[in-house]
Amino acid sequence: MQTFIKKNLLTIIGVPIGAIAGFLYWKFVGCNSGTCAITSNPINSTLYGSVMGGLVFSMFKNNKKEKNDISGNN
Repeated sequence: MQTFIKKNLLTIIGVPIGAIAGFLYWKFVGCNSGTCAITSNPINSTLYGSVMGGLVFSMFKNNKKEKNDISGNN
């Protein structure tokens, strides 16, 4: 379990930050007419923000993979 958390720490941090940002976007910008699919409802805006926050933060994850040298000089 701890290795999962260590591997995905940035994504785990990004989800609540994105959710907060999505809620704040609904609260202060939003859509008054109700025709906007995402920003007319606080649940939709918060869920969308959490997904986007997780995706954006996961872009900065450092993948450490060893590259094998064909010549054998590792």
